[in-house]
Amino acid sequence: MKKKVFVVVTARPSYARVRSALLAMRDHADIDLGLVLGSSGLLDRYGDVASAARRDGLVPAACVHNVIEGESLVCMPKTTGLAIVELSTVFENARPDIVVTIADRYETIATAIAASYMNVPLVHLQGGEVTGSIDEKVRHAVTKLADLHLVANHEARMNVIRMGEPADRVVVTGCPSIDIASEVMSGGARPLDRVLNERGVGASIDLGRPFVVVLQHPVTTQYASSRRDVGETLGAIAEVGIPALWFWPNVDAGSDGTSKGIREFRERHPEAAIRFIKNLAPEDFLGLLLRCKALVGNSSVAIRECSFLGVPAVDIGDRQQGRERGANVVNCPPERGAIVDAIRERMGRGHWPGEPIYGTGHAGKRIAEVIAGWAPSIEKRLRFPSAQEVES
Repeated sequence: MKKKVFVVVTARPSYARVRSALLAMRDHADIDLGLVLGSSGLLDRYGDVASAARRDGLVPAACVHNVIEGESLVCMPKTTGLAIVELSTVFENARPDIVVTIADRYETIATAIAASYMNVPLVHLQGGEVTGSIDEKVRHAVTKLADLHLVANHEARMNVIRMGEPADRVVVTGCPSIDIASEVMSGGARPLDRVLNERGVGASIDLGRPFVVVLQHPVTTQYASSRRDVGETLGAIAEVGIPALWFWPNVDAGSDGTSKGIREFRERHPEAAIRFIKNLAPEDFLGLLLRCKALVGNSSVAIRECSFLGVPAVDIGDRQQGRERGANVVNCPPERGAIVDAIRERMGRGHWPGEPIYGTGHAGKRIAEVIAGWAPSIEKRLRFPSAQEVES
């Protein structure tokens, strides 16, 4: 009998992170896939995931509208609380055999709580990694709620096991976003000029000339400084004088400050060679990365996809602090002068040899195979490190 597997996607980046796994599960003979969309993934402002899923032939089994937008921190727990309420209803009606949750966004913990309290076996993708901000806490909390852990690399696996999870329930599969990066690398240049310049606002960008890509999100533990931080990055891009494709931030606390900073800059500098874009299909976005001189910002894309592609990356601030990374990435503080220096240094180095830190391009099929072959269970056999192991 097929396993009914519900995968919950709550944001634009999460869809890209799980897309190849979704397609592999849809096509697997032993899986009955149900895709649940919610939170910012349903808002056009942050990238309409429902439309992207339908283009991929994936019809959502349910959509959960639960976002409370705003600058205040209180919007995040309220959004999470609404997601728990709505997802509980979805799971009660659909009775899935397995629920899958992804990575570390704050909405992710809503999926984990709803499934766990309803005794539905929970699979967590991309646990065991180390970063800054609230994502760090959410990721490890979801690990303790999850029953099966499908992680991106060996270091993440060891971290999950050190947290007391049984080793036979922690499997290295790689990250599905690397599957898309691998396809883009082997597919050659994509004709993106017209697509780009028909979307977004700002300057037209000639992709035949040097340009950078910027992807900067607010840091939830430092959300009050988001407006200042984005101003520092905008000033640095202007000072370097290279055209930029700037992608809109996610819905986290501080996003209003980031957005206001961008709008103020556009009003003061209408001549700036920057184009602001809400969203692109994952393969188009990665095709841009392959052609750019550097990625600038604080997204995990710099750490994951850019390391695989060998794209020079400037990681600003401590949002990705502690995450395993390749030689392509340089970190700098959120200060204009430091960002300028880092961008110039990265652009001067050129592309790097790719490093398969987060996978080799086969994660989606591996995830589908592991889930299909798993005997779902909500019982845990925890093994915590001994005192001697901890002290060493």
